[in-house]
Amino acid sequence: MNDSFSLYTLLALLGCLLAGVLFAWLLYRKTEHLDKRLRYGLFAIRTIVVTVISSLLFLPLVRSISYDLEKPVIIIGQDNSLSVGVIESNGFNKQQYEKDMQDLADKLSEKYEVKIYNFSDSIKSGYDFKNKGQLSNASKFINQLNDELLNRNVGSVILATDGIFNRGGSPLYDLNKLKAPVYTIALGDTIPKRDLVIANVNHNSLVYLDNEFTLEVQVQAFESKGEQSRISVTEGGKKIYDEELQINSNPFVKNVTIKLKATKLGLQKYTIQLNPLNDEVSERNNAQNIFIEVIDAKQKILLASAAPHPDIGALKQAITLNKHYDLKVALGDDLNIVNPKDYSLIILYQLPALQNDGGVFINKIQQINVPLWYILGAQSNLFAFNKMQSGVNFNGSNNTLQEAFAVVNTGFTAFEMNASLDKQMEGFDPLQAPFGEVRINGTAQVALKQRVGKIKTESPQLLFMNADGKKTGYLIGEGIWRWKLTEAQNEQKTDVFNTLISNMVQYLAVKDDKRKFKVYTAKNTFEENENVLINAVFYNDSYVSVNTPEVSIQIKNEEGKAYNFLFSRTETAYQLDAGMLPAGNYTYTATTTLGNKKHTAQGLFYVNALVAEYQQTIANHQLLNTMSVQTGGKMYMPQNLSHILNDISTNDQIKTLSYEDRKYEELINFKWVFALIVALLTLEWFLRKRNGEI
Repeated sequence: MNDSFSLYTLLALLGCLLAGVLFAWLLYRKTEHLDKRLRYGLFAIRTIVVTVISSLLFLPLVRSISYDLEKPVIIIGQDNSLSVGVIESNGFNKQQYEKDMQDLADKLSEKYEVKIYNFSDSIKSGYDFKNKGQLSNASKFINQLNDELLNRNVGSVILATDGIFNRGGSPLYDLNKLKAPVYTIALGDTIPKRDLVIANVNHNSLVYLDNEFTLEVQVQAFESKGEQSRISVTEGGKKIYDEELQINSNPFVKNVTIKLKATKLGLQKYTIQLNPLNDEVSERNNAQNIFIEVIDAKQKILLASAAPHPDIGALKQAITLNKHYDLKVALGDDLNIVNPKDYSLIILYQLPALQNDGGVFINKIQQINVPLWYILGAQSNLFAFNKMQSGVNFNGSNNTLQEAFAVVNTGFTAFEMNASLDKQMEGFDPLQAPFGEVRINGTAQVALKQRVGKIKTESPQLLFMNADGKKTGYLIGEGIWRWKLTEAQNEQKTDVFNTLISNMVQYLAVKDDKRKFKVYTAKNTFEENENVLINAVFYNDSYVSVNTPEVSIQIKNEEGKAYNFLFSRTETAYQLDAGMLPAGNYTYTATTTLGNKKHTAQGLFYVNALVAEYQQTIANHQLLNTMSVQTGGKMYMPQNLSHILNDISTNDQIKTLSYEDRKYEELINFKWVFALIVALLTLEWFLRKRNGEI
């Protein structure tokens, strides 16, 4: 510790010393009877004690300066991905290379602080030459170094890789943050070898049943000019596409467009395969699996009415624009042969009616739980309407009709209402609504309100209710065909009518999932280097989520091997991290018990085999050289590792840094000062007592 004294400090010390001398002189000036040496000794002790105590009052702070030396940090990053181990250049000696890398680290450690990492799809400390990594992400590695070694004296980075980075992009732009030269070791081989590759597959992840979809497959070939192959697609072990492939150049690139048809519901696995060539460097990149979820969005909708009406034609045109809706119109006596159970939504247009109440058909509807959409008009039997349902009570008569314009309710949230809808609907013709009062029994979401003349009322025109899991819609008024006509006359660009009808039908027809026990994976497909995450939620009879009972799950692969797990509890649900599983198809069955009732949920997922490390087999030494030149480093071949040590040692930018640390400390914190004061006062007291002084 070095103390720095200013003029004030020197004057303060001198004043404290003079105070000590004065105090000692006043105390011992009349002690001639004491021995001269004892007298001078006591005088000195008292002078020192008073001087030190005074210093604590006038010099509370002492500045200290220390110096810390920080060696340069040398980082060694070894690429541990599959491509490094699979593709080796001629003359490469793996055992000698591993020994040379270890020797390099040992020699660097004598002078520098050395940190060794291996990276692929994960980053770990130390060397690992097994090359089992499924991906190569150098950008992630560099970013981690930037975080860990922030404000450290990074001398240089030694990066041993083949330059094939298939995740995270190029690390070229992240290296500048380290502000250190990068010395690259060029692994792999830049000479093309015979290889046939599925480089990329573009496809939709979701398609509809019985629809066609397209795969765009990019095929690459190296050193294979004049050869022939075949590209095929299989689904569930059955070949559904096959085409000959003629390779007519070096290198060869072709985009193959494949049209398929979705014929099965659920998550489907498709395998795109290239027939291998003789002496290929790797056949692992000749095949690629893709996963597509096929859903059946086609829902059957019944539009029932006692008699024809222009509104029925307008509704039919709007609903059938969506090819996923299968609409049937049933009129009059046709209602008696219709089975309501076959439909996802039933639109009751002025049913029950005054002339034909459709009693048999209405009775069938009341026995099933199918969403209904009531449209009331001049022919509606309001008495029968009030009797068959309890959500809305219409107190009035259809002998008198009133014109009711539509006003959009801005607080409606059941489905999206376009922001410009309100303004556009102001110009629509009014509906002919039965005169009377609409009473809502329960909770309803009102989409449109009635405007009679210029008066905006609170009476609903279009509303929706959801009671006991059954969705119900109500439209008070007929004549919506005029809305369509008004839209055409005004030449509006936005198709308000069709959009509104489509949203209403979609909202009513979609089925709510009322299962009490639900188990679902975070996604349908996982890569083989990803942890499989599964979530579960359990509802009691009041549909409140609980996590009191334990939830177990059994996961099985295609061979029947079972993996058993218990879910962990979250705040109100469950979660399971099943870790990484081998590539393949898996099914799962989860169980839990509440009281005496057992609940079960089942599902499936896929773990996809990664082939990214096999899709590029030509080392990118040009990128490695660019990385080195950009940062002031150099690229080396594996047999020249000894040159790296010499270049680092002679690099003037790689040097030990000295940090000066200045700080102020209070004298009162130094315990030895108190010990000195107590020791001197004790010694003075002892000598005075021994010689008869008070």
